Amino acid sequence: MRAQNYRAGVWLMVGAMFIFAVQDAISRHLASEYNVLMVIMVRYWFFAAFVIAIAARKAGGIAAAARTRRPFVQAARGIILAAEVCVMVLAFVLLGLIESHAVFAVYPLLIAALSGPLLGERVGWRRWVAIGIGFLGVLIILQPGMGVFDPRALVPLLAALMFALYGLLTRYVASEDSAAVSFFWTGTAGGAFITAIGIWFWEPLAPADWGWMGLLCLTAAVSHYLLIRAYEVAEASAIQPFAYLQLVFISIIGIGLMGEVLRPNVALGTVIVVMAGLFTLWRARQVEGGQAQGGKA
Repeated sequence: MRAQNYRAGVWLMVGAMFIFAVQDAISRHLASEYNVLMVIMVRYWFFAAFVIAIAARKAGGIAAAARTRRPFVQAARGIILAAEVCVMVLAFVLLGLIESHAVFAVYPLLIAALSGPLLGERVGWRRWVAIGIGFLGVLIILQPGMGVFDPRALVPLLAALMFALYGLLTRYVASEDSAAVSFFWTGTAGGAFITAIGIWFWEPLAPADWGWMGLLCLTAAVSHYLLIRAYEVAEASAIQPFAYLQLVFISIIGIGLMGEVLRPNVALGTVIVVMAGLFTLWRARQVEGGQAQGGKA
């Protein structure tokens, strides 16, 4: 078994989350000027090339990375994630970075809620209570009873649902496919899907925006590499809570560079959602550790 390095895993995760936040800010800038599908398509070209390059360097090469017993599920994962990225970037344009991520933070709760009916996993009453409290936090963020409800707020919620489905399918294939195989299919299937759609929305980029596009592609590759390394050196359940730091980085960028405002209801709702999410992660880990003793979820 590979030795675990918790401290290195934490710093790699923190670095990945910071770069993801920068990546989201660049995505918002480009998508506010150009078609979202085209922006994500170019980003995925670089991502797919990055995935293929990594696969080619490993034992067995590309053939080994592409070998799976569930090709349709793997392809569906890649397509769902590519579509989710498009929806989330659209949310950045419509709502801004802070409010989009505040709503999107509910995705771990959606994974917990859907793991029972979709994967047959047992979710006990404690986690159901946490899920309910988390959704209360989302309602505080969205304020559906305050005047006319803004339907744009449903866009990041749709993205969270799509990402939760992607996460569940990833968990489903993990019993037979390695992380390297899933990563390969994520980049290649997603790249093929978004190219088939995005190529029809091509727009010429200004010279300066090619620089931003190059930086977007670079941050996408670096962030995913750091995330892969984080999960290689440390247990995923131990470092996953640090993924919420992306909210902090997003808030700093949104307020400091993009003139966004953190409304009190968004701040309060986000704290509730994050605390509920951290509890579900902690409880899932406790249950996994206590299953041998007949512990209840």
